[in-house]
Amino acid sequence: MRNKRLVRVGVAAGFALTVAFTTSAEATHEPSKREITAQFTKWNAALASHDPAKVADLYAPDAVLLPTLSNVVRTDRAGLIDYFEEFLEKKPKSTLTQEIITVLDDNTAINTGVYHFDLTVDGHPSAVDARYTFVYEKRHGRWLITNHHSSAMPTP
Repeated sequence: MRNKRLVRVGVAAGFALTVAFTTSAEATHEPSKREITAQFTKWNAALASHDPAKVADLYAPDAVLLPTLSNVVRTDRAGLIDYFEEFLEKKPKSTLTQEIITVLDDNTAINTGVYHFDLTVDGHPSAVDARYTFVYEKRHGRWLITNHHSSAMPTP
């Protein structure tokens, strides 16, 4: 009888450890490069909506934006909306030219590279190539942009 009880306790303890390990592994996982690229796709779709608030929703409350077409650093939601109101008037369509993703940990990743914007300025087509860096942080289960730097490429 005593041996059966020890076996049951041992099996139960092993099961508990397995469940705890599985739950822990599922709760945190290193994001894939595809998951981080999807964040750019969301941002690009928000641009296509022409809704500055929708774009700003992708940024953390304490995010910093160094924008492509402005010399003003944006550090709060009002600043983000202000920038994107003006930027979205240009009907931007962006495509990635080069992308380098670095996963720092389960909740932090960086997407750096070059993107191309087709714009409409004063009714005429325009284009700008820019370098970018997006820093993403997963907060409360949601990826948010915490830092975004974008600067126009120098002309040769």
